[in-house]
Amino acid sequence: MTKDSTIDTLLQQLKSDNKAVRDRATAELWRIWFYQKGTYGLARIERAQLLLESGRVADAEAHLTETIEDLPDFAEAWNRRAILYYTIGEHDRAKQDCQKVVELNPIHFGALHGLGLCHAMLGEYREAVRAFEKALEIQPHAVVNQRLILECTVRLS
Repeated sequence: MTKDSTIDTLLQQLKSDNKAVRDRATAELWRIWFYQKGTYGLARIERAQLLLESGRVADAEAHLTETIEDLPDFAEAWNRRAILYYTIGEHDRAKQDCQKVVELNPIHFGALHGLGLCHAMLGEYREAVRAFEKALEIQPHAVVNQRLILECTVRLS
């Protein structure tokens, strides 16, 4: 089975009525994304996470930025930095990184969800709804995105 056919199968499984099937597919997609650049890329992301967990936010940001410069097509490095930015309240920067993730990996439901969160934090509710809807197209049973669409829609009225 080729990587594309594996991903196609996993995407189909995300639509399953069986929660266990969906959960396995979700975990496998994350694994593929984390290992996109092999153990080297994974080690870079893990190092940034350790820095973040030890409160060294600036060092984690610098490490992720170096990783992105070294591996500019490594979508998960961009995604990790987006999460860092979102966590520290840099919603515009997080949004830009989420957009880059989606450009590199259009099926990255995590980045689409993050993009929606960024838009919502910035008061861009229509754009947030669109991002959450795109995430739901990929992962239709993600109740959190369904709830966020409702919350953002209420804020529009």
